[in-house]
Amino acid sequence: MAYRLCSSSSSLLHERQPLCNSLSSSRKIGGRNFTYSCKISYLTTQSRTSSLRVSQVSLQEPITQVAENQNLFEDEEDSQYPDEKSTTPSKSYIWVNPRSPRATQLRRKSYSVRDFDRAEKLFDEMLERGVKPDTVTFSTIINCARRSSLPNKAVEWFEKMPSFGCDPDDVTYSAMIDAYGKAGNVDMALNLYDRARTEKRRIDTVTFSTLIKMNGMSGNFDGCLNVYEEMKALGVKPNMVIYNTLLDIMGKAKRPWQAKTIYKEMIDNGFSPNWPTYASLLRAFGRARYGGDALSVYKEIKEKGMELNVILYNTLLSMCADVGYTDEAIEIFEDMKTSGTCLPDSWTFSSLITIYSCSGKVSEAEAILNEMIEAGFEPNIFVLTSLIQCYGKAKRTDDVVKTFNRLLELGIRPDDRFCGCLLNVLTQTRKEELGKLTDCVGKSNAKLGSVVKLLVEEQAGDGNFKKEASELFDSISADVKKAFCNCLIDLCVNLNLLERACELLDLGLTIKIYTDIQSRSQTQWSLHVKSLSLGAALTALHVWINDLSRALQLGGELPPLLGINTGHGQHKFSDKGLAGVFESHLKALDAPFHEAPDKAGWFLTTKVAAKTWLESRSASESVAISS
Repeated sequence: MAYRLCSSSSSLLHERQPLCNSLSSSRKIGGRNFTYSCKISYLTTQSRTSSLRVSQVSLQEPITQVAENQNLFEDEEDSQYPDEKSTTPSKSYIWVNPRSPRATQLRRKSYSVRDFDRAEKLFDEMLERGVKPDTVTFSTIINCARRSSLPNKAVEWFEKMPSFGCDPDDVTYSAMIDAYGKAGNVDMALNLYDRARTEKRRIDTVTFSTLIKMNGMSGNFDGCLNVYEEMKALGVKPNMVIYNTLLDIMGKAKRPWQAKTIYKEMIDNGFSPNWPTYASLLRAFGRARYGGDALSVYKEIKEKGMELNVILYNTLLSMCADVGYTDEAIEIFEDMKTSGTCLPDSWTFSSLITIYSCSGKVSEAEAILNEMIEAGFEPNIFVLTSLIQCYGKAKRTDDVVKTFNRLLELGIRPDDRFCGCLLNVLTQTRKEELGKLTDCVGKSNAKLGSVVKLLVEEQAGDGNFKKEASELFDSISADVKKAFCNCLIDLCVNLNLLERACELLDLGLTIKIYTDIQSRSQTQWSLHVKSLSLGAALTALHVWINDLSRALQLGGELPPLLGINTGHGQHKFSDKGLAGVFESHLKALDAPFHEAPDKAGWFLTTKVAAKTWLESRSASESVAISS
């Protein structure tokens, strides 16, 4: 049952971006070893004097943030050649290699700004000489402002047009939709676009690119695709910038299937993928855990001699951690170290430690941790969470406690995910060693510690167990409630506290931690347990069977078919899924449910077979009670 939590533990690294950012610049220490007296000395708080690198990289969605902050509304010719190794500058200035394409772009923009200043002066001379400006004059100045990266100036000149009796033409409309978008006035840009469509104006590619980016920034991902389709319907051919922008946005939207469709259209239209194309595809496939597709893109990048930056390497390793690609992750890590273009950072090491931890490979996880520390990076909460999971799977309870104490020594405050991992370790720990961990749980979260103590010490709780559990769930974040409830029910099952397990399941249903576990129609009643841990699933089965028995006792009728849906998925780090365990458990109960040959993960039975079994079961229980 632990494999579900192992899967989620790697997700803990990726889904809370603000937390990742806050930890990415964690304190560093000199080269030290991290293991125990039987091998090498455990981590100490003593640091050595050495030059340390500072990591500013977030593992998830980092490139997109850089692109949004720096290059979202670049001119098309500029955005064709993004800096492949650029990161967000930590200073208020940057150094640019005078021979690089970006230096050329900066010089060109500098000249453009001077050109715009001269254009404004020329306009004043026209007025002084009595020359009346026309629409072409304004279009020229507006386009000059736009190309000089002065969208607010373009807006200013556009709004002067009515006072000179000039109406915008097709060129002006295109320029102003683009300018309003880059100036941040999205509503005005969209209004102008609607007017242009109504009046059947011609819109250029740059303007469509701006419209797609605006929709992407606002999270209107369907709007991006609508603009793209309208663009094609109007006969405007997408260029490389349009394709790369759409690929990046579909990655942000976690729509890898649409990224694949757009990429195919790009290739079919004769375009060859460049570095930004591959980077967008890697992000899209990596975030969505499309392992095979992401690795195919990675291999194609390497075959073409292109370089990956540390963010793309980390995206790949993060994906490998979630889907269990251990061998592939090691290969990517070694390639990264020998690439000569970038070095592993704290998130690189964190992903590898997560991979080994979920596999229960203690020595390998410790080796990567030692390498991380020697590289000058101090373990953060994600690393320590993974190590605790690893030691828990290996039944090394004392090492779990030492790692927890190390977390406190580093001044790291346990968060909900760390507590969830500690709780998961409890479900894998022998009963006689549970006392070693209850203190750790209590120090991490007092409310959780109180609930766990009631269970481990098998206290009656004066009828307040459900109340304390409810207060616990009210105090934790929504994204960990199911993990907490699953683990607490698993712990109850391990301790043979079935009544407590049923109370927790009922509470989970009441406060919507669990939804749609049971479904009923005229033809079939079903139990859905695929989102539950093993202990929670078995508890739900127990409650469901009692519900069926109660329905018969009250004179109700069962439907023609009854089914249990366990799902057929299997995490790569786990040897078996729920289906295998349920098959054995149903046989032990002598229940007439059999796996459906045409519906993977479903166990079905008929009304007649279920009724006969439930009646015989009730009779057996009555005999047992009377005897």
